[in-house]
Amino acid sequence: MGEIVEFASNGKTASGYLASPVQPSPGVVVIQEWWGLVDHIKDVCDRFATEGFVALAPDLYHGKAATEPDEAGKLLMGLRLEEAGKDMAGAHDYLLNLEQLTPKKIAAIGFCAGGNLAYQLAALRPVPVAAFYPYPFMPWPDPAAIEGPVQFHIAEQDQAPTVETARELVEGLRAAGKGAELHTYPDADHAFFNDQRPEAYRPAQAKEAWQRVLDFFSSNLG
Repeated sequence: MGEIVEFASNGKTASGYLASPVQPSPGVVVIQEWWGLVDHIKDVCDRFATEGFVALAPDLYHGKAATEPDEAGKLLMGLRLEEAGKDMAGAHDYLLNLEQLTPKKIAAIGFCAGGNLAYQLAALRPVPVAAFYPYPFMPWPDPAAIEGPVQFHIAEQDQAPTVETARELVEGLRAAGKGAELHTYPDADHAFFNDQRPEAYRPAQAKEAWQRVLDFFSSNLG
């Protein structure tokens, strides 16, 4: 359904996977897990397109991807955070300039490391964010810098992050006058939304989370 596109990123060129419906639509930036721009993330983009969103997943590893945790960890630790921020912002701006983007509004969603990065994007661009089990591999931005509402999806068995960590983030955002909500999922662990990881995937919880994201984005994007 989708295609690889190139877009400007701070004077350079980045690439990503773009999935588009035929009708005018709002946009979504989809941020990868630590594995990279793998089939699961492309499938999430395709699913958004079927729901009436233009979805773009920037390739933050620039062509690299992992299948084993050790390899994924090395790729994540080697990620240049400033460059990743520019790539995410570039993906946002690319979507904003598409003729079919109507209304001119964009959201962001991320999973695992991408959940953290999507939260970082909210400090760079005014986007509502859905953060799935945002892996705390880098410091959280100042709540005062977050420009859009944030929706957290946290598995109760997860230790990175824990439910307690997510509650603290929500409390900090609300204290700063920001919109924030927390959804927790019992009997689920990290990566419960990833249907390509059968050991972690929880279909019922994933379905519930997906609907919450669609409702959240629709209410904030109009």
